[in-house]
Amino acid sequence: MTIRVLVAGLGNMGRSHALAYHKDPAFQIVGLVNRSAVDLPAELRAYPLSADYAEALARLKPDLVCIATYSDSHADYAVSAMEAGAHVFVEKPLATTVADAKRVAECAARTGRKVVVGYILRHHPSWQRLIAEARALGGPYVFRLNLNQQSTGATWEVHKALMQTTSPIVDCGVHYVDVMCQITDAKPVEVRGMGLRLSHEIAPDMYNYGHFQVLFDDGSLGWYEAGWGPMMSDTAFFVKDVVSPKGAVSIRMPDDARSDDIDTHTKTAKLRIHRVGQTTQNLDMTDEPDHQALCDREQAFVARAIKENLDLGRHLQDAVQSLAICLAADESVRHGHPVKL
Repeated sequence: MTIRVLVAGLGNMGRSHALAYHKDPAFQIVGLVNRSAVDLPAELRAYPLSADYAEALARLKPDLVCIATYSDSHADYAVSAMEAGAHVFVEKPLATTVADAKRVAECAARTGRKVVVGYILRHHPSWQRLIAEARALGGPYVFRLNLNQQSTGATWEVHKALMQTTSPIVDCGVHYVDVMCQITDAKPVEVRGMGLRLSHEIAPDMYNYGHFQVLFDDGSLGWYEAGWGPMMSDTAFFVKDVVSPKGAVSIRMPDDARSDDIDTHTKTAKLRIHRVGQTTQNLDMTDEPDHQALCDREQAFVARAIKENLDLGRHLQDAVQSLAICLAADESVRHGHPVKL
């Protein structure tokens, strides 16, 4: 069975997912949706392009809808796709509120449709190895994770558009909180956040730099930091450490990595494994998939989930939980107090 797919949203991620569908014989692209005119790669220009998602969904009746639009439309688009009989791949974050995220999960359970959330790191060999090695060390854990981006030009314009609905610690943070939750099975209990508006080009009630701490009931604690904009430092912008009483696991980036390069967000040079009282291991991880190849892997998993009827209940539960933690961090930033979960 070929999976007929409609792609909604043709920014960086939407184009990458559409290219993955174009190359994979498991899929057939039946339509593309973007609200404004868009410059597409040559491989995608022959596909029919529409500006109206609801109309395209009703007319094309796809088996799968890929949602790569801005965050505030994710939940409504996902629910309408499932109600129309389609499975869903939706970019992170799953929604902009916990209630909407739960609405998507409930609709998936009720309709029996598959929903895969775009946690691309789940398909990355280095991150899979980091999670396995950290779990083998045992907790409690300290998570030290960040991703700051010194964005200018077109990338800064994208970030400003994203910040109309979503702060950096939510948009990027869900990836890394998801990693924390995969490593520790403990329950998150409290979140403390701080943020700062560093540019007059964004709304007065938005901030483009933030960090937060999340506390777990086994004593583990996580720190995550994210900042966007031309003012951001490119020193220590990529910190990926997991520490436990028995040692630490870290991802090292390539020496020439740049914070504004999308491949930097997923590239690794070395995985460093330190065990107390033992020789430190440095694993060479340079021969790994780039960003497009990771999108290809992610969509191959979507095809497998549909064709093999995989149980994605835990996957959606994790997506709701990681979003809830990041939204609690955003609430803590805005109101100046810790948030109990």
